[in-house]
Amino acid sequence: MSKLKIAVIISSTRDSRFGDKPAQWILDRANQRADIEAELVDLRDFDLPFFNEMASNLWMPSSDPRAVAWQNKVAGFDGYIFVVAEYNRSITGALKNALDQAYVEWNRKPFGMVAYGSVGGARAAEHLRNIGTELQMVSTRSAVHIGGSDFFAVHPLGQQNKPFSEIEGSIGGPANDMLDQLAWWGNATKAARAAEAATKQAAE
Repeated sequence: MSKLKIAVIISSTRDSRFGDKPAQWILDRANQRADIEAELVDLRDFDLPFFNEMASNLWMPSSDPRAVAWQNKVAGFDGYIFVVAEYNRSITGALKNALDQAYVEWNRKPFGMVAYGSVGGARAAEHLRNIGTELQMVSTRSAVHIGGSDFFAVHPLGQQNKPFSEIEGSIGGPANDMLDQLAWWGNATKAARAAEAATKQAAE
């Protein structure tokens, strides 16, 4: 069985963001597995405009070449891990815009989350699960939540800036559970998409 292609998407684009550190940690952990090939995808690299299309690409093709480039990137993956910063009890505006810039490319694919911030980014994670439902995605049950003393231990503002290895006792188990679920759903949805495509091709 071929490896699942998984994007690790950093949701914050701020100059002072913390997201690089958890993104690299979960990227390395995912790539230790025999069933996953993970790639870092940074929203900073795509210069996405605010959504300004006539409609979602569910209904008509997007006109902005930057949106199309983003859709093509998203389409190449079997699943996603969102590194979720919590801003005012929700996801970042940059991530919401990136999600809105595509539709069909997200469909019938799974995602997991590494969330951080107040209460471990839990409120942002739940918002993202709701958005994922509308995008016809499958959320893993388990997620990584970095909050409280763990957050301040590894965040530069906590004046410790420890490596993630210092908090793996708290977050390693949930990370493994999330990756197991992501792989299961990734293989299930990949097979289902392939079967559907074969059926459509045979009917043409």
